[in-house]
Formats: sequence, C-alpha cells, structure tokens
Amino acid sequence: MKALLIDDERLARNELRRLLKAHPEIEIIGEAIDAADALSKVEALQPDLLFLDIQMPGDDGFTLLEKLEPPLPLVIFTTAYDQFAVKAFEFNALDYLLKPVDPHRLTGALEKLRISCAGPAPAAIAPHRLAPEDKVFVREGERCWFVAVKNIRLLESEGNYTRLYFEEQKPQLFRSLTAMEERLDPQHFFRANRKQVINLAWVDGIEPWFSGGLLVKLKGGVKVELSRRQAQDFRERMSL
Repeated sequence: MKALLIDDERLARNELRRLLKAHPEIEIIGEAIDAADALSKVEALQPDLLFLDIQMPGDDGFTLLEKLEPPLPLVIFTTAYDQFAVKAFEFNALDYLLKPVDPHRLTGALEKLRISCAGPAPAAIAPHRLAPEDKVFVREGERCWFVAVKNIRLLESEGNYTRLYFEEQKPQLFRSLTAMEERLDPQHFFRANRKQVINLAWVDGIEPWFSGGLLVKLKGGVKVELSRRQAQDFRERMSL
C-alpha cells in the first residue's frame, strides 16, 4: 500500500514515519508540505493512501480532496483539531487521528484499511445493474415516488447522502453516491466528477471548458463540469 504523507510540520511527518515503521505493509512513497505540493505529487506518484493534515498554509485538506480527480486515494486524516471530525467523514475518510498520533489508534486505522481493501463478499462484487426501463422506489420523509431509471438525469453527492434529480423532484437519499453508482449501468451513466453522476441520455449540449475540461448541459438546463481527465473519458465514450 503506497502512502503519501501530507503535513506542513516536518516533525509531524517524521513522527508518522517513525510510527509506520511498525507497519511494513505501508510504503511511504513521498511527502508533501501543503495542498499545492500534494496535488502535484498525488498526480505524479499515484498513492493508494493519504495521511492528510487539515489546517495547512494555503488550501486546507478538504479543499485538496475536492480538487483531486477520481478515483480518489483512501484518506486517514491526522490533525491537532477535533472539530473537523464530522466533516472529515463526509469525505468518506477511513479514520481521523488526533496529533500527537497514538500508536494504538494508528494500528486501529490501518486495520480498517486492511478490511476495506480485503474486498467485498463474492455476492457483492457484481451487484445487479439497473436497466433504463427498471423502476426504483424512492422515499424522502413522507413523500414517495416510483421512478424509471431512464428518468433520473443526475445524481449528486452530499456527504454520505445522494440527491436524485428526476422530473421536477430532487429528493435526498440516505445512501452514498458510490453505493448508488454501483447499481447503475456504466453504459448509460457517467461519473462526471467527484460529486456528480449524469445520465448520458439526458446530455443536450457540450462546450469546451477550462484546462481542457468540458461543460456538459443536460436537458432541463443543468450544467455539469468535467475535469480534463473525465473529459477525455467522456469523449471516448461519446466518440467525440
């Protein structure tokens, strides 16, 4: 498991290196001193895991994660502040360790990592994909809908929840975007960015966007930004 240490404090990075010597399954492939440094090193080194501080000069750790292109590395936050814990888990963090990092808590976090990487049960490896004509039951509070999958134009992540867009409705579901995406047929749905999945049948227009990206307009007027990497995949999918 290749790991990148991201912290503006040299002593904190050195201490984490020392603690990780007890865990030879973790290979430290680099260090970054701030979010800008980390952004380039994540792209160059392709780590599997980030040990990520939150408060750093410039962008904080959360902003860094928002700038990374999917698929994202796994994340263990290491910080001196406990007030960010709830927000950290909105980013699907494996764990949230307070500095100075306790060796036993680090071991527990890496055990979560081991379980996460062990893979799903065989029955869950290939979940049933929903066809466009399939209908799904959607409920938000006291309101319920029976929706054809083909009518879902956009799915949008809101932490561990997902907002579903169909007709004039946009209920919030208590499931993560990743869990929802696993049920969708990749022939019909496309992961546009870290927070949004679009229905390709609802694409109404495409415009060039910043830094080689694309701006995709869906029927109904919603516009979705594609990063350069996702734009390349989109062009191949749509044969542009």
